[in-house]
Amino acid sequence: MHRPDRITSTSLKITGKADSRGARQAYSEFVARKILFLIVSLAIMLFLAVLSASLGGTTESWSEVFRAILSRYFSSIESDPFVESIIWHLRLPRIFMGIVAGAGLGVAGAVMQGVTRNPLVSPFTVGISSAAAFGASMAIMFGVGYAGIGTYIIILSAFISALGCGFLVFFISRLKRSSPETMVLAGIALTYFFGSLTAILQFFANEQQLNAMVNWTFGTLSGADWHKLTVVTVAFLLSMPVFIRLSWDLNIMFSGGDEAAKSLGINVARVRNVSLLLSSFITAAIVCFTGIIGFVGLVAPHVARMVLGSDHRFLLPASCVVGSILVIGADIVGRAILAPIIIPIGIVISFIGVPMFLYLVMTRDTGWD
Repeated sequence: MHRPDRITSTSLKITGKADSRGARQAYSEFVARKILFLIVSLAIMLFLAVLSASLGGTTESWSEVFRAILSRYFSSIESDPFVESIIWHLRLPRIFMGIVAGAGLGVAGAVMQGVTRNPLVSPFTVGISSAAAFGASMAIMFGVGYAGIGTYIIILSAFISALGCGFLVFFISRLKRSSPETMVLAGIALTYFFGSLTAILQFFANEQQLNAMVNWTFGTLSGADWHKLTVVTVAFLLSMPVFIRLSWDLNIMFSGGDEAAKSLGINVARVRNVSLLLSSFITAAIVCFTGIIGFVGLVAPHVARMVLGSDHRFLLPASCVVGSILVIGADIVGRAILAPIIIPIGIVISFIGVPMFLYLVMTRDTGWD
């Protein structure tokens, strides 16, 4: 006869192994669903990119677009030189700028929402967009925008102002030990502050200056070229590995709060400050070239979180892809809806983002996590 304790021990071992296999299988399916979402999202983004490349003042078929792209790399493929020039010098820089800008704004929003545990935080609710608008308006107001290198001075002024706002929020939050509440409140205060300064400049500007200021705030991809794209891409690629490295810390801070993170040895202040500064850096690098494109940093992380949950290992890349889809999609709508008139992307993204955000808010029964 077998002893009862041996039977119990054997049963527990068998049950434990079965539970372990079941847990591993469930986790594998869990990860597979997330990867599938990323793959489908990438496919949608590529489809929109090809569609965008075929739209414009002249409409080309997809085969003409592919020939124009491939002819640069394969001498055996022939294409119309005119179509090739349009694709390579106008449309591809615009498309890639939209992809990188959407990805940068999306991941910046996801990171800032994670470290503050606040669903309403984005790069634009901490004053960065208002600061960039003030910097650009100041350059336009004092005439540097009409010099030979005036466009780049406007870009530089917007970048310095936006990045300066990020540092200002950082130092204010340091006074209160980098608490998320301080970051949000400081950002709201700076948003109104820089908005008031911009309004003062607009009040005293002449008609030409006022028109330039207002047009800059609309947000557009029309001025994209390969040099500007390189700057934005480098800023994004320098920041993204750091965000991925901090994904586990963001998971703990998001789910357990500061106290739980500190108990596990995480330097909460360092993670929050690094995240804020890098998010400000990416946003400043983007908006100084594109103008203000709102709602991407707010909506894209919510869409990704609704599908994938709050695991930042998957949430961050998903926010990038969803952000790119939003920007490219809005650009296509802006170019096609009243062609040949191009509606600025900042206006279109607001019309898309507001209903989408309200839908997300109304369909979530409990919290945002």
